[in-house]
Amino acid sequence: MTLLDSDVWSKKIFGDGWTAATREQPVVEPATGDGLGTVGLATAEEVGRAAARAAEAQRAWAAVPAQARAAVLRRAGELFTEHAAEIEDWLVREAGSVRAKARFEVGLARGECFECAALPTYPQGEVLASEDPRWSFTRRRPAGVVSVIAPFNFPLLLGLRSVAPALALGNAVLLKPDPRTAVSGGVVIARVFEEAGLPSGVLHLLPGDGSVGEAVVEAPEVRVVSFTGSTPVGRAIGERAGRLLKRAHLELGGNNALVVLPGADAGKAASAGAFGSYLHQGQICMTTGRHVVHESLLEEYTAALAAKARALPVGDPAREDVALGPIIDRRQLERVHGTVTESVAAGATLAAGGEIVGAGYRATVLTDLTTDMPAWREEIFGPVAPVIGFSTPEEAARIVNDCEYGLSVGILGDVGTAMRLADRIDSGKVHINEQTVGDEPHAPFGGVKASGTGSRFGGAAANVEAFTETQWLTVRPDIAEYPF
Repeated sequence: MTLLDSDVWSKKIFGDGWTAATREQPVVEPATGDGLGTVGLATAEEVGRAAARAAEAQRAWAAVPAQARAAVLRRAGELFTEHAAEIEDWLVREAGSVRAKARFEVGLARGECFECAALPTYPQGEVLASEDPRWSFTRRRPAGVVSVIAPFNFPLLLGLRSVAPALALGNAVLLKPDPRTAVSGGVVIARVFEEAGLPSGVLHLLPGDGSVGEAVVEAPEVRVVSFTGSTPVGRAIGERAGRLLKRAHLELGGNNALVVLPGADAGKAASAGAFGSYLHQGQICMTTGRHVVHESLLEEYTAALAAKARALPVGDPAREDVALGPIIDRRQLERVHGTVTESVAAGATLAAGGEIVGAGYRATVLTDLTTDMPAWREEIFGPVAPVIGFSTPEEAARIVNDCEYGLSVGILGDVGTAMRLADRIDSGKVHINEQTVGDEPHAPFGGVKASGTGSRFGGAAANVEAFTETQWLTVRPDIAEYPF
């Protein structure tokens, strides 16, 4: 039996083992429309039962010795190595990933587990000064039950980067993947931790629609909600969590800028820009959505970027050697094309692309834009590279910051100039001489402004802050004396 044998998970949800679901949904390959299987869907009532069971299981899991919890995380990482090819196949077929992106995602998932295996023994407290004759400490305690709501684009990584640290720190987890990628973003994680020896009831897989999303936020046992997805949905979750006095960690959208400074190598810069805009069809929160190029390089850069765009094949990554796979579904495909055509109608020039190709979209370059055009103002979530010029560093900083989002910025060129520019930019991440897409398990990840609530994932400090609560603890040698 393989890790993802459909007899195990088909038409089922996961908690205390795999149980028959009351609802189900076909798994559809976006490149072809073919069926890949059938996943079980949860209901709001099942979420309620799962939350209660998770709260019960969490207390026992938190009491497991740190090294035993770490061993589960290490074994999970090993399983991602042992079953890498099988998991990659699902990412290619279900999520529309090209093979290189799928391989990269599985590698990051493996690294996430190994990194989080260190969390159970990470220092989780401080010794404080006290004016009284006592010892005074803080210690970090598991938050309890954590709900993780993950998106379709990097479904495995963006679910696991909250599931793994939450589990490592002694929490139980309710995982709601996007229904369009419920296998690669849900079943894979459940099966890996099941095989790694995670006790029953600690992790629950609950795919479903918006009512299930509401239920995993509102369940009274849930203390922390970790959401990765669109800004409008994130705002709604944040509002609901705030009303219920729950912490919500929100990693949201981005319209990320790549700044090309005067004197930069235009060919290398265009290569970086193409990677940033076209990796995984532009369906990444960190995608390079705005190319801000010094006027001395604008024509050369645009021509080089357009040449690269025209050379990138689009097709079915499971059956062809392509650079761009399908857009996740027809609705999103038409949204991407609509944004491009609306901007062209408003006066933008199409330097490359602008075409639907089967279930995918041709790598696109737009020039002659104004900053009020939709292709410049909006997060497109497709393989579209709008290019605009600037004359001074001050103007570049103004253009970059004139955006509701603040997730990632790349600056290419002279390092000294880039450092001074970086100090003027509002962004959760700044990469000098790199494009905008980058992630490592030990690095803090998050954005500012409409891109979310800051760095809430990645690295021991951010993960401990995200998935534990601080408890003040004092100890006296004898019972204190009081005046009553």
